[in-house]
Amino acid sequence: MNTLRKIYCRAFQKAFKFALPFLPYRNPEVIGSVKSLPEILLKKKCDNVLIITDKGIRNLGLTDRLEKALKGNNISYSIYDKTVANPTTVNVKEAEDLWYQSECKAIIGFGGGSSMDCAKAVAARIAKPNQSLAQMKSILKVHKKLPLLIAIPTTAGTGSETTLAAVITDAETRYKYAINDFPLIPRYAVLDPKVTLSLPPFITATTGMDALTHAVEAYIGNSTTPGTRKNALDAVQLIFENLDRAYTNGSDKEARKNMLRASYFAGCAFTKSYVGYVHAVAHTLGGQYNVPHGLANAVLLPFVLESYGDTIHSKLARLALAAGVADSSTPEKEAAHAFIQAVKDMKKRFNIGDTIPEIKEEDIPKLAHYADKEGNPLYPVPVLMDAHELEKFYYILMDKKQEDTSNESE
Repeated sequence: MNTLRKIYCRAFQKAFKFALPFLPYRNPEVIGSVKSLPEILLKKKCDNVLIITDKGIRNLGLTDRLEKALKGNNISYSIYDKTVANPTTVNVKEAEDLWYQSECKAIIGFGGGSSMDCAKAVAARIAKPNQSLAQMKSILKVHKKLPLLIAIPTTAGTGSETTLAAVITDAETRYKYAINDFPLIPRYAVLDPKVTLSLPPFITATTGMDALTHAVEAYIGNSTTPGTRKNALDAVQLIFENLDRAYTNGSDKEARKNMLRASYFAGCAFTKSYVGYVHAVAHTLGGQYNVPHGLANAVLLPFVLESYGDTIHSKLARLALAAGVADSSTPEKEAAHAFIQAVKDMKKRFNIGDTIPEIKEEDIPKLAHYADKEGNPLYPVPVLMDAHELEKFYYILMDKKQEDTSNESE
């Protein structure tokens, strides 16, 4: 990245860090069970709600307890269950149409990050019906009160129940962009471990590593606060203590509960301190190839950490202490390497590979351009990189067999 652009990026990030104490951040009110929701809805005079989820969640019967609780309290509801892994503008439009047809009064995002992001985008469209989602992308473009928004995460990873972001994919261009504004933070987050018990092991692993990525990127960035550093460290400790347990025994309720807490803490950390290039690159892979976001983050994380070099060794050493892979007597560099190796070992245990086979070489310049556009100047990363420098991560992730074949043909 050229010097002038670096100066601009760092000045932009410092201005945001300076403004942090004055911005209207808030945490959603945490509820421990879906059974507690009817009382809240009735108190808010919301007797007709829209539940936004996906077919997989619905087919697993995960919404049954919520539906039963609503019916038992004479609360009407409509369900939109067509949300896809990287929610599109079409999903948002269909759910928005259902809201108006059913005359709903509140929105519940029920599922992983995709369902919650779709729910946030629908709420934004209802608040600003004369503006397209594309016009609301980037930061602070919503600035309107949303309908009552409740998030029920079924995966312990995205942290979307705490964040001010909704990530949407344009159905036509496949360009994936974020809408960031304070009204998008849900009013209530339901952290109910029972809705996560059916989560398959691989999704448990990738979403758990998604939460780890949130915590790590928030911690190593340049816009941390004492609160976000504590949130990130707590999240890392909980993930290293509980993710393997949840992966090997999906019915371990305590591990599931702790992973929900970890995801929540990580979400609180990155909402204020932002993420970094892992996310910027992962979002392009989700938009272009529909690669699940947690999987893309998990595959990428150690490669990006290694690329930052010794600029983050002291911070990674502290994360290594929280993860239990180093102690206070371990030299800083050694502890940093131990943390990166622990992430690689975690990937191996969970059968998460090192490549994204869908990547096509001819797409790389466009994808790197989008990653650059997302990451700069907003993300306060330890080392700044432009589109050309970000291209290396796509090449690292390309299917090795594909690479070898093309080399042989030359």
